[in-house]
Amino acid sequence: MSAIELLIEGRERDLGGLTVRRVLPHMRQKLLGPFIFIDQMGPVEFAPGQGIDVRPHPHINLATVTFLFEGAISHRDSLGSVQDIVPGDVNWMVAGSGIAHSERSPAGLRAHGHKLFGLQTWVALPAEHEEVAPSFSHHPAECLPRIESAGVSLTVVAGHYGELRSPVAVYSPTLYLAGTMAAGSEWELAANHPQRAVYLVSGALQVADLDLAAGQMVVLAKDQAVKLRARADCLVAIFGGSELEGERHLWWNFVSTRPERIEQAKSAWREGRFAAVPGENEFIDLPDK
Repeated sequence: MSAIELLIEGRERDLGGLTVRRVLPHMRQKLLGPFIFIDQMGPVEFAPGQGIDVRPHPHINLATVTFLFEGAISHRDSLGSVQDIVPGDVNWMVAGSGIAHSERSPAGLRAHGHKLFGLQTWVALPAEHEEVAPSFSHHPAECLPRIESAGVSLTVVAGHYGELRSPVAVYSPTLYLAGTMAAGSEWELAANHPQRAVYLVSGALQVADLDLAAGQMVVLAKDQAVKLRARADCLVAIFGGSELEGERHLWWNFVSTRPERIEQAKSAWREGRFAAVPGENEFIDLPDK
């Protein structure tokens, strides 16, 4: 019985000067545990004076998770949160009933030129929690548990793995690990979540008997422990958790179990009824499609 259910090739997308590699959603894998959206940002190197400027935009019925390998991002939201994130930290923003936020390169980095490399993911909320009050929390790297083995160092970004549990307040059983595997190292991924996938950010990795290239993700079969073998130094991310009940609808930055809720959110953003982001004077218009 094969340990591999699906191989996904990340697709490149240009987000106006920043190229990302999009892994989810995929035509054959809409959700992975609670994860509904996975983007790899970079690696990219900005010249002095340049950087990312993601103007204020809205979200509903989801949580966003930012995790960096290089660089920094300055987060602002309509709750008044202002927080820079650096490698190893976690920014966890629960949109719930509605939030707006911006993401920009910090002024200090922008002045001198900098690199940016990381993962941006969205987690769909269970139906009973979709309309919770919006919130934001920041978790420094030193607060996050780690898996340390011979040549392997993985952070428990969100959710739990065995007895190790991230302080990020998830709403459903979640698996999110990210970190490094040195060339020649091996590690066994336990079958302790119903849904699991391994994404290779960089390097060369063998998962079960399949060789992965950077930008590929494999969805694993249930109830089978799987051996990971690093053929070169690797950056790896592991996603999963318990399957959410019901279908999720995704349009632009909105996720919901109810299509009519997305239509309400469209109208609210178009009509300026989302709370503003303090300190910001710009915003992203609602797309035509």
